[in-house]
Amino acid sequence: MCSILGFFDLAGEPAAVRALALDRSRRLRHRGPDWSGVYSDAGCVLAHERLAIVDVAHGAQPLRSADRTLVLAVNGEIYNHAELRERLDYDFQTGSDCEVILALYATRGPEAAAAWLEELNGIFAFALWDAARGRALVARDPIGVVPLYWGRDRDGQRVVASEMKALHDLCSSFEPFPPGHVFDSGADGQAATAYYRPAWRDLSGANGADDPEHLRAVLDAAVRRQLMSDVPYGALVSGGLDSSIVAALAEGHRRLRVEAGGQEEAWWPRLHTFATGLEGSPDLAAARQVADVLGTVHHELVYTVQEGLDALRDVIWHIETYDVTTIRASTPMYLMARRIRAMGIKMVLSGEGADEIFGGYLYFHKAPNAAELHAETVRKLGDLHLYDCLRANKSMAAWGVEARVPFLDREVLEVAMSIDPRHKMTRQPGGEAPRMEKHILRKAFEGLLPDEILWRQKEQFSDGVGYRWIDSLRALAEEEVSDDRLERAEHRFPIHPPRTKEAYLYRRIFDELFPGEAAARTVPGGPSIACSSAAAVAWDADFAESADPSGRAVAGVHRDAW
Repeated sequence: MCSILGFFDLAGEPAAVRALALDRSRRLRHRGPDWSGVYSDAGCVLAHERLAIVDVAHGAQPLRSADRTLVLAVNGEIYNHAELRERLDYDFQTGSDCEVILALYATRGPEAAAAWLEELNGIFAFALWDAARGRALVARDPIGVVPLYWGRDRDGQRVVASEMKALHDLCSSFEPFPPGHVFDSGADGQAATAYYRPAWRDLSGANGADDPEHLRAVLDAAVRRQLMSDVPYGALVSGGLDSSIVAALAEGHRRLRVEAGGQEEAWWPRLHTFATGLEGSPDLAAARQVADVLGTVHHELVYTVQEGLDALRDVIWHIETYDVTTIRASTPMYLMARRIRAMGIKMVLSGEGADEIFGGYLYFHKAPNAAELHAETVRKLGDLHLYDCLRANKSMAAWGVEARVPFLDREVLEVAMSIDPRHKMTRQPGGEAPRMEKHILRKAFEGLLPDEILWRQKEQFSDGVGYRWIDSLRALAEEEVSDDRLERAEHRFPIHPPRTKEAYLYRRIFDELFPGEAAARTVPGGPSIACSSAAAVAWDADFAESADPSGRAVAGVHRDAW
């Protein structure tokens, strides 16, 4: 991952704004420790911190057009850049995958941005400055895999930044830039507009057949695309279904490349896999089994409860949320990322997104019908940039590691979300025995993994690292937060007041780091059961009483439910 920071509608002297941008960009340097770049003129300042993964020697940013009038700062990867390069009549200056954004703007124009953004297959957040027109274009990928915030500072200057910490004490108002949207300063209005409007958001667009072979082929192609790298890479393996599938497909492509005798794409001789957990955790044991089957170079990070507790404040600073599930899961991921970077790995593949697409969380067992299940998957994908995408991106980026997520590839989304949701239901008509969650995904990859992994029950990452982890967090909160303080929580935290002592603890730390109403509103609120949306809590009468983000809160489904 990289970071971007942009100032537009300059109110002060460009030199002073440039100095401010450099100062603020330093707060984001963990995302891009390899190089820093800045551009400034009378209308714009763009700063960039680079994590070099593609075209390491020549891809420094901000990127410039040949005539020097177009300037681009990007955080992300464009996986189909080679295909787009062949179609575009443009004078490319580098081998950077992100330069195709400049090419599309130059050849298609800003008015057609909604159309040409649809051609990009990748994860991205970018700010583009057209100096000749005095026009700015800002956009974010369809799901929001890459973070982006925007707001106005006290002088009315528009500010965009990869992370909130660069602008929270600078801007009087700010918010996450919406995924799948684009802002054009040359168009009427000051709001971002949607360019990503998939048919599957409506139930009428989800009527496709359950085709395991097609699903397998599409995900396999996505993994292959996302292996695009000029530096060593790895895969995160929790021992669960999703990450194991991604690692198995990546290893399969690596072997094919090596057997063909070609290393021109710098696909490394061995695939390294990484797992983390407390001593004796179920994830560590399952991940070890996956690595043995695949023959990867496997690394385990066994952390202690105390190490995790010691890191909490740093984790909240980096991930910028007070959401309970996100913090529970981010902490071991944050600790693991440091070890990954220490080993020289700068990019990892991960399994985020599968549970949202296929109804994999255990509360989906309670979905009353297919229509409700589909609506929930759409809701979950719409908010994913505030939860799992935020966790995976920022936990890894804290140590200069990029996380890629093949399940959220645009082509995978199109196929998987267009499947008739009746095929995703665990409850079956006619009184048949319930099927396992993500049944269609498991069937699609039969033979690729051992049955013990392929049919392992869904275990949320914060549970799988070891049940003692959540239990210890709850115990810490019990010590730190009194009953009286929790009862008065709504007075101290009127926006999304915490309902548990654990939530209160995280909220208190967040408020110390990011004070103010604008920061508090960047985090969603409402009840949740085992990672559900607030709407899905109504699926079961017991949910309202026992709501907790852990999968163990789903009584009668999780084998070790509370």
